[in-house]
Amino acid sequence: MMAAPAPTFASTHSAPPPLAGQRVRVLIADDSAVVRGLVARWIGEAGYEVVATAANGRIALEAMSRHDPDVILLDIDMPELDGTQALPLLLAKSPGVQVIMMSTLTTRNADISLRCLALGAVDYIPKPESNRGVTTSDAFRTDLIERVRLFGSARARKRGASGAPVPVSPGMPAPAPVSALRPTSPLVLRPKARNGVTPRVLLIGASTGGPRAVGEVLEKIGSATLRQFPVLIVQHMPPVFTAVFAEHLGVRTGLPAAEGKADERLQPGRIYVAPGGRHMGLAGSRQDVTIRLHDGPVVNFCRPAVDVLFQDAAAIFGAASLAVVLTGMGSDGTGGARALTEAGAAVLAQDEATSTVWGMPGSIAKAGLAQAILPLGEIGPALRNLLTGQGA
Repeated sequence: MMAAPAPTFASTHSAPPPLAGQRVRVLIADDSAVVRGLVARWIGEAGYEVVATAANGRIALEAMSRHDPDVILLDIDMPELDGTQALPLLLAKSPGVQVIMMSTLTTRNADISLRCLALGAVDYIPKPESNRGVTTSDAFRTDLIERVRLFGSARARKRGASGAPVPVSPGMPAPAPVSALRPTSPLVLRPKARNGVTPRVLLIGASTGGPRAVGEVLEKIGSATLRQFPVLIVQHMPPVFTAVFAEHLGVRTGLPAAEGKADERLQPGRIYVAPGGRHMGLAGSRQDVTIRLHDGPVVNFCRPAVDVLFQDAAAIFGAASLAVVLTGMGSDGTGGARALTEAGAAVLAQDEATSTVWGMPGSIAKAGLAQAILPLGEIGPALRNLLTGQGA
């Protein structure tokens, strides 16, 4: 990922040496020979196996017949058969393959990347605009290798690899492996809030896998209910992507949706998305709440951070807040969820089975901060019931 976008994931931890017995297999499809060569070298140095490279989607499809990749890094702009055309064909040929879209940071490519997520891609990586930018961007390298690790390890296990942990790229913190995200004892739900306070704001935090999950949740709440409340969303995304993401949500819900603007007054029936690269919080009193944007330090390796929004909402709305944490890597949102629950608010979390990555919601669940832990398909109706006073 480019240095400018958020969220930022950085660390000084060194990576352990590659471990034998579990090799994530990667196919790289990009029309630039420089990018293919460089990315292949990075992947090899991180301990993974590049099974094929392709200059376009057609060659990638042919390679699928000879190899069994766990992960495909798929560029959007390629000759003959581009990434958007190749994606459904690749998924049809190997339904379990994890496809990660790569694209330069433009409004057009952000729109295409989000559409590809709806078609079955698991994630996207904004790519520097020039080959020189790719060569010099440590952030892009770190993000790319982390995505390969994250999505490839689960697929490698499914095809019979050993259960040993997968190597992590240099300079990248090692998020807990899938097994470590599962509770060692039964999860404890927080008692349902019985304070008689009607929610006045809906808060949503999400990261990896979030664009699709957020859209489904809002759609299932229904526009009639959403028109009665301001909806504030922190989705870990780079600049440009957040503006396009808001547009997609507006189309899906039929409500005004845009990036939050500094000092903008909250209004019911509007969706506010935290701008990429900036924290979005709240200021004012419960009767007159405005958006607070700032460029403060990263929180939980992220900017924007869910914790920033949740903590401000706890201070201003207190028990009148309603929050949900959806699929995502890391633990962002846990501190803010604790502040919300201490103020008497209800917090819901997505369950592990339906999460792309059960990091953020898993952290909430294991901390005992969730009033309910629900499959994605049940979260929208549950939130609608809470917003309309019918209970979870």
